[in-house]
Amino acid sequence: MMELITQTDLPLKLVHRGKVRDTYALNSRLLMVATDRVSAFDSVLPNPIPNKGKVLNLLSAFWFERTETLLPNHVVAVVNSLRTLERHAGPNTYPSYVVDRSMVIRKAERLPAECVVRGYLAGSAWAEYQKSGAINGQPMPSGLRESQELPEPLFTPTTKEEAGHDMPLTQNELQKLVGAARAEEIKQKSLLVYGYARKYAAGRGIIIADTKFEFGIIDGKLTLIDELLTPDSSRFWDASLYQVGKSQPSFDKQPLRDWLVASGWNKEPPAPNLPPDVVQATSQRYQEAYRRLTGKNLT
Repeated sequence: MMELITQTDLPLKLVHRGKVRDTYALNSRLLMVATDRVSAFDSVLPNPIPNKGKVLNLLSAFWFERTETLLPNHVVAVVNSLRTLERHAGPNTYPSYVVDRSMVIRKAERLPAECVVRGYLAGSAWAEYQKSGAINGQPMPSGLRESQELPEPLFTPTTKEEAGHDMPLTQNELQKLVGAARAEEIKQKSLLVYGYARKYAAGRGIIIADTKFEFGIIDGKLTLIDELLTPDSSRFWDASLYQVGKSQPSFDKQPLRDWLVASGWNKEPPAPNLPPDVVQATSQRYQEAYRRLTGKNLT
């Protein structure tokens, strides 16, 4: 029977429990474990999504390895066996579920921004454009349609809130948070990684409509941290089904979001229980994204 991981319990010191990930102290490093928890509209839902944590961890590891020539990342080791964890944490009795859903990472000084890059007009950007003709306050050409490819990818950073909605940041506001030189470096590196990933994914039949990155500073250098180009942090579309002028089916938690909206939930905690078919459909989409991008089936 498949093990669903909603909360971890390791013989290590827990230093942070986020919406999806649990992070533990590991000598001078950290152990980051991706659970099967899922959040929507800023609430953690009562139902876990089977295999979600493995997809997030292994797909992040895949992208971190492929982009390490573009800029550094925080990965020390992907935990693909208990022996790997013991090498970094010392001998102990560790639960088997950490395998494939965790990685040993370096500590970083996290920068206080979500670094969003948009290549297509979707989600909150589409809603803003309909109201004001702008995206993140940046004026855009008139007559753009939903899901249309933008003239060029846009860097649209936001705040990173522990609770509630992230708020848009202008480049000037980002400069005030991190300094002018660092803000420009963040922008250029975000566009660089997105451009690389977008081209790679296109060769595998997936459009990366938008994505968000997180950065930290390690040894004075800008470093990619957290997760990278997963269905939680990105909007993946099936290129064969792509049609301008409407919302696109995506390889993420869209079935879950659609059901929650249709349920009449007021988007205030607690969230309602999800039907089994919605849970299954969401799990299948995560795994299909992994298969298409990596060329491997999740084991």
